[in-house]
Amino acid sequence: MEDLAKIFYLAATALFIFGVKDLAKVRTSRRGNGLAALGMLVAVVTTLVAPEGGIQLDWKWVAGGLILGSLLGALLARTIAMTGMPEMVALFNGFGGAASLLVALSVFAGEYLGGDASVPAALTQGLGVDGLGEGAALTWTVAVMLSVLIGAVTLTGSLVAMGKLSGKIPGRPLLLPARHLLTFALLGAAAWFAAQAGWSATHQEAQCALYTLAALAGILGIMVVLPIGGADMPVVVSLLNSYSGLAASMAGFVIGNSLLITAGALVGAAGLILTQLMCRAMNRSLLHVLVGGFGDGDGGGDTSGYENVKSAGPEEAAMVLEAAEKVIFIPGYGMAVAQAQHVVKQLAQELESRNVEIRYAIHPVAGRMPGHMNVLLAEADVPYEQLFEMERINGDFRDTDVAMVIGANDVVNPAAIEDSSSPIAGMPILHAFEARTVLMVKRSLSPGYAGIKNPLFERENCLMCFGDGKEFLAEVLAELKKN
Repeated sequence: MEDLAKIFYLAATALFIFGVKDLAKVRTSRRGNGLAALGMLVAVVTTLVAPEGGIQLDWKWVAGGLILGSLLGALLARTIAMTGMPEMVALFNGFGGAASLLVALSVFAGEYLGGDASVPAALTQGLGVDGLGEGAALTWTVAVMLSVLIGAVTLTGSLVAMGKLSGKIPGRPLLLPARHLLTFALLGAAAWFAAQAGWSATHQEAQCALYTLAALAGILGIMVVLPIGGADMPVVVSLLNSYSGLAASMAGFVIGNSLLITAGALVGAAGLILTQLMCRAMNRSLLHVLVGGFGDGDGGGDTSGYENVKSAGPEEAAMVLEAAEKVIFIPGYGMAVAQAQHVVKQLAQELESRNVEIRYAIHPVAGRMPGHMNVLLAEADVPYEQLFEMERINGDFRDTDVAMVIGANDVVNPAAIEDSSSPIAGMPILHAFEARTVLMVKRSLSPGYAGIKNPLFERENCLMCFGDGKEFLAEVLAELKKN
């Protein structure tokens, strides 16, 4: 049975790898998600049927967890709106960190063996020895401490990120006095209590030190995310996703489960790669993001200082679109807030019936999480072949009749490439300003999450279309259908 379980674990690992590979492309992302889900099903069933190390499962707790988790998951899937997906992803990251934290705490407390034993039988048997050698014991102890530290940071950091994304916590950076000094002090204290937990004379002292470590790590998670503004939330979400994977991998070492080690490492690595891509898309270093203090985070700020701004109503916008041959839609977070993705698709279909070429330009950090715009457009059944990444479509704007921006701001701000003193200088943007006409669908002249002025609003070829994205586009569609 043990050899058969290893084969199934290997199959699950392969499914995870191919799933992650397919998730990298829009066309194959649905299949990738299915492969990864199948891999997780194989892993869970194998672990329940043949747990490593001969661990005895309490089926009452297993059944209770499966039932409760399934009901909660089904409820969330049916009730959470698409605009709430970034918060949900942040919450899931937190759940991953919490699971690793609880596993490490319970194993250290001897829940698997009872009494005062703190080393699980699974790890002992997996090493093929009667007891742990000094080196293996040190490795296991470090794994416990890292699982607690990373798990607690992920949990509280994700909850703060969720609060910022949902608006329950101000999206602007919250800069505490001497925050960097306090952060280093917390790190130092956490390291000291981790050492105390690993090498205390008694099990009771070790547990006390470990619980203190968990509390300090939780405070550290809050301290790390609070100073980060809403403009950097896509990076934070992907980084916390990586943390949850690393915590799970450490938990795998703690309980001696090889598949958990592998799966956690895959999630951690994928999250780090995605974090790097997000930073590159904003021309910012990860350190700069973590230091915080960038942007007001709420899309508010000074709206004065604009001159010669031209606006257009639904009728004028419809006339511009009616004369176009090539149109590129640029979605942003405003589209998500207005739930305008379906009317965007309907407008695109109406234009296609008039032989207009339709494409969608996707910026990596448009929205509140990686791939946010892709998810929304997929919900509206926008064809995959019409979605273009920034690098593939930027050269086509100069030959485009209309660039229609729906709720985006910073990702089309030409100050990034024209003003070397701008806070977003060097950030790769979509070159919407090169189109013959730009229709900027936006509620007001307020800045984006970076909190800076957008000179595109004053360009000769830009028409501001003020109003709710869904309502405005619906009126444009109605005007087109009249003709």
